Amino acid sequence: MKIEMDKDFRGNAYIIQNEDVLLKFSGGFADLANEIPNTLNTRFATASMGKTFVAVGILQLIEAGKLKFEDTLGDILDINLKSIDPGVTVEQLLNHTSGVADYFDESVMDDYEALWTDYPNYRIRHNKDMLPLFIDEPMMYPKGERFQYNNSGYVLLALIMEKITGVDFDIYLKRNVFDSCGMDSTGYFEFDKLPAKCANSYIYCPDTKDYRTNIYSVGAKGTGDGGAFVTVEDIVKFWKGLIGHKLLSEKMVSAMFSKQSGDGKDPEEGYYGYGVWIIDNPDGQDYVYMQGIDDGVSAISEYNPNNGMITVMLSNYGDNVWSRMRKVRKEMY
Repeated sequence: MKIEMDKDFRGNAYIIQNEDVLLKFSGGFADLANEIPNTLNTRFATASMGKTFVAVGILQLIEAGKLKFEDTLGDILDINLKSIDPGVTVEQLLNHTSGVADYFDESVMDDYEALWTDYPNYRIRHNKDMLPLFIDEPMMYPKGERFQYNNSGYVLLALIMEKITGVDFDIYLKRNVFDSCGMDSTGYFEFDKLPAKCANSYIYCPDTKDYRTNIYSVGAKGTGDGGAFVTVEDIVKFWKGLIGHKLLSEKMVSAMFSKQSGDGKDPEEGYYGYGVWIIDNPDGQDYVYMQGIDDGVSAISEYNPNNGMITVMLSNYGDNVWSRMRKVRKEMY
């Protein structure tokens, strides 16, 4: 059965079931001013989707015996943690129960662009560049007390990765995640040095009824909490590498895809594993997905272990990928 995509969707969508391609769609422009269209091999910014890559990297280090779930920030990082509880564990960072101050707390903030009013976004090129945004802030709650989605926690995980491996987190991920899966188009790129085939991300301006790019709205280069550029086909390769146990053992993938935190109150964001969101499925195995949203960016990719479906939807105009994903679930699950 083939799936139809809304013709007004600006971005790429790719859906497979086992080895059958159910949908391959490209719409909108990668470069609006020059009317260069998105194509299947266009690279899209993906915001927080990159947290899943970081989680896999950390879990690899745990499986290699270089790190433990119960290791603490105070034991690993040789920086002044200031207001951060040094007893926060790696596992608490992975499953968003750390209580560390979130530099962008989505429960009280909705304008990511406002972060850069006093701290220019062009200064964000490494994980350490993010520390001034949250390291002086008090803990939100005692470590381990509850789940609350947390961007700062994944910046800290990337710093842990860098401390243990001795290389920048994106270099480690390229060597040990992207290259392992054949994800040749994926990477963390600087906005002033973007390689070929990267889409601009566009924000609509209601006052002038036109669009501007988001180059002043997000960090100049992705960090541990997100910002990778990907293609839809590379994301499928990532899922295949993960569920095929090229990246992690079967036991660790099972733990990653298991409910580690959350209370289930929200049907879509009620549970979290390690680096992935989990939708409870009382009639079979749970659905697992990753997602991201920034100004001009929306991204979602889901794996359904019950029927072998992998869905990827990436937009460089912030189009509603979530409503379209719900439609896929309703029609195909």
